[in-house]
Amino acid sequence: MLIVLKYGGNAMAPAFAADPLLDDVAARVREGDRIVLLHGGGPQIDAEVAARNIPQRRIGGLRVTDLATLAVTESVLCGTVNKALVRALLRRGVDAVGLSGQDGRLIVARSATPVKGESLGFVGEIEQIHPLVLHRLLAAGMTPVVAPLAVSGDAATPLNVNADTAAGAIAGALGADAYVVVTNVERVRRVLADPESEIERLGADEAARLLEGGAFDGGMRPKIASALDALHRGARRAIVCGSGPAALTRALSGSGTTICSA
Repeated sequence: MLIVLKYGGNAMAPAFAADPLLDDVAARVREGDRIVLLHGGGPQIDAEVAARNIPQRRIGGLRVTDLATLAVTESVLCGTVNKALVRALLRRGVDAVGLSGQDGRLIVARSATPVKGESLGFVGEIEQIHPLVLHRLLAAGMTPVVAPLAVSGDAATPLNVNADTAAGAIAGALGADAYVVVTNVERVRRVLADPESEIERLGADEAARLLEGGAFDGGMRPKIASALDALHRGARRAIVCGSGPAALTRALSGSGTTICSA
């Protein structure tokens, strides 16, 4: 089975050395699954930006990524978080390889559309996915660990892209058997504050209608959008699930919220 796993910064264990999700990833790799892990790192970036006293600006609720913020983003995602995950998987016996969306032009993006007439700086919108580097690593028995930094079409500029969006696009381009998004809630909720509104299964059409109608709150919106994009591009199913012991295996066995094309 080919699995693309999105591991969000908010869901990450405080210490990867004792991370049950990575234990589960290692177990499934040993059983023969091929896994691409795409990680976030928003909280870690926020902490480093604050530590360096870099002023932050938002336009319409979206953060502007200036040169100083981009440098922190690239350092934290491609260096600190990515390599910590690689080391943690290596310790578990997984032949992990860290890379970003810039490597092999994996993720090509253009500058994001201005908001209220103002540029968001070094923020990108995905144009193309070139998965050859992932195919080659997977064929060699490696487990790619991908940081969501893209490159411009002329390869001159790094661009920060939404990690959920990047993961969904990669899952679709690979035709993944499953695209799994690990987050901090066990299932998607129609109303974020209401645990009784959890959803076990959604068709893509219904999910799109709910998304358009504003049923999903906050950070769940890009996750649902990425799941729909993954399905549209060629993934077989998408699952949004919580973290914890055997989270990936449980998700593939029916826990979480499954979104399917049919």
